[in-house]
Amino acid sequence: MELDSKVQASKAKSTRRRVLEYIIDETMLKVGSEYIWLWVATEPDRKQANSRTVYLSKERNMFVAERFISGLVKIHGIHTVSTDDGGTWYPMACRFLNLDHHIHSSLEKSLIERKMQYIKDRTESFDDYFPCRIKNCKLKHVHNWLRLFVDYHNNEIKHIK
Repeated sequence: MELDSKVQASKAKSTRRRVLEYIIDETMLKVGSEYIWLWVATEPDRKQANSRTVYLSKERNMFVAERFISGLVKIHGIHTVSTDDGGTWYPMACRFLNLDHHIHSSLEKSLIERKMQYIKDRTESFDDYFPCRIKNCKLKHVHNWLRLFVDYHNNEIKHIK
């Protein structure tokens, strides 16, 4: 039991990366007959998302934003949150978590918007070929596909550089 927790702790330390800030946005996706929210945080220095910075929800509010951002903090530590819209859920969640929040610059906005559109285009084609037919879907298969997609995409970016 102790060995397992030590292995998990060492894995957490080895996967932790230096992050300057969280650039966050959310977008609506259609899965089967219902709409869901995709939340994405990207790293400004690497211009990548990672599989732990993608989150799905059926609602968009301060509680979901707080859950998503607190997950980022557990992985990468405390950093400023940068968002692009006037949604009240981000400033409220940041206040609750004692994080600085600001509206991002045009460069950061361009970065996250391109990332979101790229992911959205791929998820739409995925749903076209593998549509969800489950009522009250728990979205596990969509989350697994997104994790796989993000990891594959980031691996491709590394090989291009």
